Amino acid sequence: MDIVVKGRKTEVPERFRKHVAEKLKLDKIQKFDGKVISLDVEVSKEPNPRQADRSDRVEITLRSRGPVIRAEAAAADPYAALDLATGKLEARLRKQHDKRYSRRGNGRIPAAEVAETVPGAASFNSEGDLAGGEGEAVPTTRIGSLEVQGEGPLVMREKTHVAAPMLLDQALYEMELVGHDFYLFVDAETKEPSVVYRRHAYDYGVIHLRTDPLAADEAGGAGGALGG
Repeated sequence: MDIVVKGRKTEVPERFRKHVAEKLKLDKIQKFDGKVISLDVEVSKEPNPRQADRSDRVEITLRSRGPVIRAEAAAADPYAALDLATGKLEARLRKQHDKRYSRRGNGRIPAAEVAETVPGAASFNSEGDLAGGEGEAVPTTRIGSLEVQGEGPLVMREKTHVAAPMLLDQALYEMELVGHDFYLFVDAETKEPSVVYRRHAYDYGVIHLRTDPLAADEAGGAGGALGG
């Protein structure tokens, strides 16, 4: 298995590619997970000079036969960002490895224990709503299934994932593995789409979507509920 290093709107020098291969030792990773399929490293750069201390971002994505594990970090240079992201990846690999062997035959981690095993959980940020304004002869651009008026700024990536139904405690566990503030899943009990997310400190929230044709005429949606 090779490590794929790519840049998002930035060039990746050969020296950094060699450093990635030296930093991410495959034999060490395979000790934690012997079924690794791919390991991708993506480098991006923030052009805003006000964010010079976090200008370089490195995202590491590990795919195996189990859940996807992702770790990302930002720093003043890509080498420091890689060090931070590698540390996060190894911590999550170690956590998954310990869970696999210490809890074999004992099922998933209960939701009540997730906060205890994930110290320093960040609060969920509900800001970032897209604000629109009035204008004359505003051009319309189609991005995926969304029509955007004007030139933005809007960056949108549309992804489709195949998801097996899971219980709430497993959704919380996998959210921590990818290091996100929310996780979309299909509830194994209701068979409906649901979202778990961070609230404050070690608190978590969950939103369940129930299909109701009669609700089609009602204004609004479930998006605003994430901040509650």
